[in-house]
Amino acid sequence: MKPPFKTTNKVINLVAQITEELGKIQGTQLSSPGPKLRKQNRIKTIQATLAIEGNTLNIDQITAVLEGRKVLGPQKEIIEVQNAVQLYEDIQDYKAFSLKDLLKAHKKLMATLIKTSGKFRSTNVGVLKGSQVSHLAPKPALVPELVDNLFKWAKSEKELHPLIKSCIIHYELEFIHPFEDGNGRIGRFWQTLVLSKYNQIFSYLPIESLIKDNQQKYYKTLEKCDKAGNSTAFIEFILELVLKAIQDFSKGVTSVVLDSSSRLDGAKKHFGEKLFSRKEYMIYFKNISSATASRDLRDGVDEGILKKSGEGNLTRYCFTD
Repeated sequence: MKPPFKTTNKVINLVAQITEELGKIQGTQLSSPGPKLRKQNRIKTIQATLAIEGNTLNIDQITAVLEGRKVLGPQKEIIEVQNAVQLYEDIQDYKAFSLKDLLKAHKKLMATLIKTSGKFRSTNVGVLKGSQVSHLAPKPALVPELVDNLFKWAKSEKELHPLIKSCIIHYELEFIHPFEDGNGRIGRFWQTLVLSKYNQIFSYLPIESLIKDNQQKYYKTLEKCDKAGNSTAFIEFILELVLKAIQDFSKGVTSVVLDSSSRLDGAKKHFGEKLFSRKEYMIYFKNISSATASRDLRDGVDEGILKKSGEGNLTRYCFTD
């Protein structure tokens, strides 16, 4: 069953801006941030996603936990950090549309914190706003089927852009509230997981940090979507944060332009065994000229890395092994 949402002009424009930013990065070494930057962003992510849920440990304390040093603080909060560190470090081990992997991830995230870690909830839950219930989650008997249907839809939906799909999955997991506790953390992690499968750079972007900075709007937008019966406003809100995260990433590091050999290596990973044109090569490396693209491809053919077929506009290339 398809989740209810609309692809508005705002959503389309945000996706276009994000993919343009990604294109600028593809031709540089920014798409593989160094260990120091990866570590800094990972710490920001963990501190933010836990702070949203009330964890009081700061950046320095979380850094100490990450490095295995002793930390003074509430034991529960230290365990929350240790669990989240392990979860985010293992992000590439999870399949984005696997119910089994969602349960495995929750078990790791909530280990020793609740007795039902890694298990769907068996009781009714609601989200309180003051003394009022702002969101009543679906009955527990419906949870496994709802999550399974969500992932089946996500896996079968090939036309929808992964940027949009990731926002829908995030919202729907918050709406379903599949677990006794840890739903916010797992929903945010799962969006990062879906995004990282689309482009690995998202493994290192602290989107959760921007959510924390806009925490009240985050909750208000979730509530707005609950009332509207669709996730459209949430998609727009999160995509704005994703765009800001990737723009901040581009500004915060020094751009080092790749040479022809490095670009061909990157293209090989991207195209694999598929045929591609010069135009497609330039779409992948948006910041190079047509002359540079032609020179790269000619060098690749001369060195035996590429095989060329066709002439003129019908010219196509493929990697030889």
